[in-house]
Parts: sequence; C-alpha cells; structure tokens
Amino acid sequence: MADADIAIVRIAPETSFKNKAYEALKDAILKMDIYSTPEPVMLDERALSERLGVSRTPIREAIAMLEQDGFVKTVPRRGIIVVRRTKTEIVDMIRAWAALESMAARLITTTARKRDISALRDFFKDFDLKNRLPQDHVEEYSKANIAFHQALISLSESPTLIDMTNDILLHVRGYRQLTIGRRDRTATSLPEHLAIIEALEARDTELAEKRARDHTLGLAAYVEAHGQELFT
Repeated sequence: MADADIAIVRIAPETSFKNKAYEALKDAILKMDIYSTPEPVMLDERALSERLGVSRTPIREAIAMLEQDGFVKTVPRRGIIVVRRTKTEIVDMIRAWAALESMAARLITTTARKRDISALRDFFKDFDLKNRLPQDHVEEYSKANIAFHQALISLSESPTLIDMTNDILLHVRGYRQLTIGRRDRTATSLPEHLAIIEALEARDTELAEKRARDHTLGLAAYVEAHGQELFT
C-alpha cells in the first residue's frame, strides 16, 4: 500500500515553545493577586526566560499574544506590566459575573447532584456567626469565598459559562479579595452564601438565580461606591 500523500507542514520548535510559554504565563497571571497593592505588577523578560527554560524569542512571542488578549501591556522604558482594570471596567465585569453566576445557579438546580450541592457547605464549615466570625479570620475566609464562587460556576457543568468567567476571573477575584476584608462586606457575606446554598438544595430555581445574582450585584454596588478607597 502506498503512503497517503498528506499536505502537512513541519512543526517549528519555536511555535511549540511559544504556545507553551503563552499557556504557562497566562496560567501564572490568572493566579496572581494583582490588586493587593497599588503598585504595578511587572514582568521581567529575562527572568521569565530563565524560569521557563526557553530562549527569549518564544517569551517575546507569548508576551505579544498576552498583550493582544489584554493581559499585559509593554510600556517603553518601563517593561511589561500586567494590566489592571479601571473601577468602571471592574464594576462592569462584576455585573457580567453576576449574570453568568445566576445562570449557573439556575442550571445547578436542574442538573447537579444533591451531594454536590450539599458539598458547597464545606467551604464555610469552619465559620459561623457566633463562635468563629469570618471577619476574625479574613484571609482564610477570603480563600473560601473565592473557592465557593468558582465552584458555583464549575458545578453548572457549562463549558461556555466556565470559559466566559475565566476571561474576567483575574479581575473579579482580585476585587473580591480586596473587599472581603471590609467589615460591612464580611458581615453579610456568610449569610448570603448560605442562603444561596439553601435555595440550590431546595431546587428553587428562581430563588437560587435571584440570590446568586443579588449577592454579586451587591459587590458591584460596593465597588462602585467605595472603589477609590480600596487602596487607602
């Protein structure tokens, strides 16, 4: 039998390295807490090359891709800066997250298994409003808060919702972390989370959707009102 005549182009090593560098850098950026300080978060091309074990050419190509995606910006004589959004942009992103998360809640009430919904309570099992207040353990509670919201999206089992929230996760998560330490936010956070879970467990689609949406819209309203104070 004759070999099939397939029109195929040899893969250039640089292309493979470029894509791998892009994925590695994007993943690292998405895990950053870029709003924890008012100072810009800088990336060093040489350091990235050494950390990833590749030449600077694929790093430059990956940076160009990340810049096109809006994750970084190259500033002359300063270097590579991880892009932070304005208060107006953040509020818009949080509102978009509210819409996406409320749809996730709707889907969860119709498709998720009972034990998976009940497992959402595990995020808050170490906190209560009498003996272990969230505001007394802010760092620990903040991690639980972020994990809960990501779990809601994941539990929807909607690849589209997951992809759409991934695009704004870096910024929405950053502002959740910034605001959760504010006492007026922390005091209402736990009861609202538990209320969402209760509606999900009851399979009350409309109520679960409303509670999830209102909870995140509350964050949007808070950032809109107090955004300028968050770094002071």
